[in-house]
Amino acid sequence: MTHGMRTDTHSPYLDGDRGNWRDTATRYALLPLRVFLGITFIYAGLDKLTDSAFLKDSGAGSIGDTMRAVRDSSAIPALVDLSLKSPTGFGYAMAFGELAVGIGTLVGVLTRLAALGGALISLSLWLTVSWASDPYYYGNDLAYLMAWLPLVLAGAPVLSLDAAWRSRRRQRSGGFR
Repeated sequence: MTHGMRTDTHSPYLDGDRGNWRDTATRYALLPLRVFLGITFIYAGLDKLTDSAFLKDSGAGSIGDTMRAVRDSSAIPALVDLSLKSPTGFGYAMAFGELAVGIGTLVGVLTRLAALGGALISLSLWLTVSWASDPYYYGNDLAYLMAWLPLVLAGAPVLSLDAAWRSRRRQRSGGFR
C-alpha cells in the first residue's frame, strides 16, 4: 500500500462550501478586535502627546492632578505614588507605550508582545484610575484588559507582518514549520 503526504493543508476559501466559509470566518475572527484596539491605542497615545495640559505635573487635565485625584481610591496606591515621582515622565511613557502597542497591534508586529503591553496598560489603569467605578463595569479599562487577552493568546495569524514572517520561515525550511 502506498502512503502519500497530504499537500492540501489549507482548504480553499469562499468557494461556496459552508464549512470553508466557517474556516475563513474563524481565521479572520480576531482582525476586527486587532483593528479596533490598534486604532484606539494609537489615538490614545497621540491624544496624550498633543494635549498640552495632560503632560504637566499639575493643572486642570494634567496627568499629575489625575493621579493625585485617584490615589486614595485606587487598588494599589503605591503604583500611583510611583507615577507621581515624575508625572510628566509617566505621561510620556504612557503615551509612547500606547503608541507602540497600537502600531504593533494594527500592523501585526510582535503582536503577542504588543497585546501583552496593551493588557498591562489596561490592567494598571483599571487598578488605579477606574478602580473606584461603581458598579465595576462602568470603568472601561477592565473591558479593554479582557479584549487584549485573545490577542495575547493567539497573536495575529492573518494580515500581519508576523504572519508574513512566519510564512517566509516556513518556505525557507521547506514547509515543515
